[in-house]
Amino acid sequence: MSLEALNAICPYYTMYPLDFPLRVLREHGKRGEWVIDPFCGRGTTNFAARLLEMPSVGVDSSPVAAAVAQAKLVYAEPGRVVASARAILNASKEPATVPKGAFWKLAYHEETLIQLCLLRDALLADCSSPTRILLRAVILGALHGPRPKGTPSYFSNQSPRTFAPKPNYAVKFWTERGMHPDAVDVLGVIKARADRYLAEPPPNVEGMVQLADSREADTFRDVPEARWVVTSPPYYGMRTYLPDQWLRLWFLGGPDYVEYRQHRAQLEHTGAGHFSTEMSRVWKNVAERARPNARLIIRFGGIHDREAEPMDVLKASLTDTGWKLVTVKTVPDADRGRRQVRQFQALPKKCIAEHDVYCHRAN
Repeated sequence: MSLEALNAICPYYTMYPLDFPLRVLREHGKRGEWVIDPFCGRGTTNFAARLLEMPSVGVDSSPVAAAVAQAKLVYAEPGRVVASARAILNASKEPATVPKGAFWKLAYHEETLIQLCLLRDALLADCSSPTRILLRAVILGALHGPRPKGTPSYFSNQSPRTFAPKPNYAVKFWTERGMHPDAVDVLGVIKARADRYLAEPPPNVEGMVQLADSREADTFRDVPEARWVVTSPPYYGMRTYLPDQWLRLWFLGGPDYVEYRQHRAQLEHTGAGHFSTEMSRVWKNVAERARPNARLIIRFGGIHDREAEPMDVLKASLTDTGWKLVTVKTVPDADRGRRQVRQFQALPKKCIAEHDVYCHRAN
């Protein structure tokens, strides 16, 4: 196992590679310098900073993103994580609620679902310790995924591992193929994953992750002055981050069905100009918490069903924000490195060329 194992604790379709923030911070940063990621997603930048012993702050409006990112900044021994899960299951008799309906009946074996609901109840009541923060992330990572020929490594019937199956499609898919959920050794899956991802602890480094809106100045009120801002904002037109994670959102206290409404804490995609204005509020906020010699590095791209040129959108967002654009570098084909191909349904919207944008804090 390597020090980087923890970064894979919960897959995300929109995750960006660890080597990007690692390379940037390793080449130019120094141990002890603060790093901010105002769109932290699953905490890749925060984890890279931790590996390099750089304290960091992450902010994201998605409960799933924040929960996974928080796990990247804490540590507990694998045995303690498993013991915590065992204690919850041994102490609880019946969950507060168990989701009903065709999807839930086909997605999880009855006993597996009951155990997941018991764990959900306990973690919603108290998830403040490093042990429980890591247990929550382990479960989120195993909540849905493919069925192997051998020992199950996910709790669900056949599913994608990076985004949740939509109920109607999933029921049709499973029914046509006669696929029924297997009984899963829930503690066994948790143990295997805890041993895999927590075997070698990264450095103990100061840091925090907030479930918050980066457009709001108050979000950064207590954030230390940073030397680095390294981030990848939502691409213009990508509005399905929360619906695509609806099962993990359910485990974190959300509804047991898909919600397609726009979350008010997310950037609005009603037009390229409006989207740029929304992002500019974030760049201004982090500029206020950045040191005079700070650097902002952004990875940005787009999707094919939007006519707006991604770099025009991004450049417009940087105007009069306290940042000066210095360099733009094209990233190799964003689709080339995809690990999850067509395993369950049509691929999500394809990305187009990505760019790394380097900015200096304007004096």
